[in-house]
Amino acid sequence: MPNLKDIKTRIESVKSTQQITKAMKMVSAAKFRKAEEAIVQNRPYSDKMLEVLSSLALRTEEEAHPLLERRDPKNVCLVVFTSDRGLCGSFNGSILRSVERFLREKGGQYESVRLYLVGKKSRDFFRSRKVEVIGEKVELFGKVSYEQAQEIGREIVDRYTNRELDLVYMVYNEFRSALSQQVVYDRLLPVEPLRVDPETSTTEYLYEPDGVSMLNWVLPRYADVRLFRALLESTASEHGARMTAMDSATNNASDMIERLTLKYNRARQETITKELMDIVNGVESMK
Repeated sequence: MPNLKDIKTRIESVKSTQQITKAMKMVSAAKFRKAEEAIVQNRPYSDKMLEVLSSLALRTEEEAHPLLERRDPKNVCLVVFTSDRGLCGSFNGSILRSVERFLREKGGQYESVRLYLVGKKSRDFFRSRKVEVIGEKVELFGKVSYEQAQEIGREIVDRYTNRELDLVYMVYNEFRSALSQQVVYDRLLPVEPLRVDPETSTTEYLYEPDGVSMLNWVLPRYADVRLFRALLESTASEHGARMTAMDSATNNASDMIERLTLKYNRARQETITKELMDIVNGVESMK
């Protein structure tokens, strides 16, 4: 027969856990609203900047700037965005599994595949694996800023211009809704031209002071903007995933409490029945 004290202790333990998950859900919901607002505001600017620079890349010679130069992709870099903390469902696991699959299935196509890791979860995951890591950034997601993206962008751009890297992808969870995030491989460098026919395009650009000076100023900032967007996408996705995970955990705790309460009542009823039977048998034996 189940021990009543053990069941009661278990119920109290689950209730305590439920209070924690409910509080975490509320905190994540508040952070999620701010993160969602930030990414919604950033997307139009990022998309327009990508459109303009992709159009410029179509009309500009590759020699005009190192970030436009398309080389044989021998050395590839994946900038992997994960969270610093767990308890967010499959948010981190889906990215890490995808990167592992990329290394296993496509790594042999290149001379080297290097990782730049953003977030403690990716750092800890690849620490014990035989992968070349060229950079790490942790504790960025408490308060995401453009300066953080600039630091990462400066390192990546320097390595690309020094020909240490030939192709750079960002791997992150693209935010779609609180319930939906999708792992994407977003090409960062080199700048990819628009897929249009330049002969039929009517858009023309005038450069002031000149095209080379403009590209030298704009292109490094292009990388910063793209990385900043990836940080915002990852942040919104993380809070949405954690909010959903904590909501599921809270509901599961309610179901468990209900089952344990039913089990406790049945065990208590069995105990009372047994005690009554002992009393009745005692009385009968005294007659």
